[in-house]
Amino acid sequence: MSSTTRTFCRSRHDRMIAGVCGGIALRMHWNPVLVRGVFVVLALATFLLPVALVYLILWLLMSEEGC
Repeated sequence: MSSTTRTFCRSRHDRMIAGVCGGIALRMHWNPVLVRGVFVVLALATFLLPVALVYLILWLLMSEEGC
């Protein structure tokens, strides 16, 4: 039985700004376009600030792909 630890990493290849949404999509095996779309809808619904802060925090905490 193999035990693999999967971590969240920012995508190097599937990125628009910092690769946060691409990294989340890669980790969860989701479509990156859908993750970005959800991010935009949440940002517009919450007047941008809370979602933008979460994105910036994830940008700082998530390591580059290849971790």
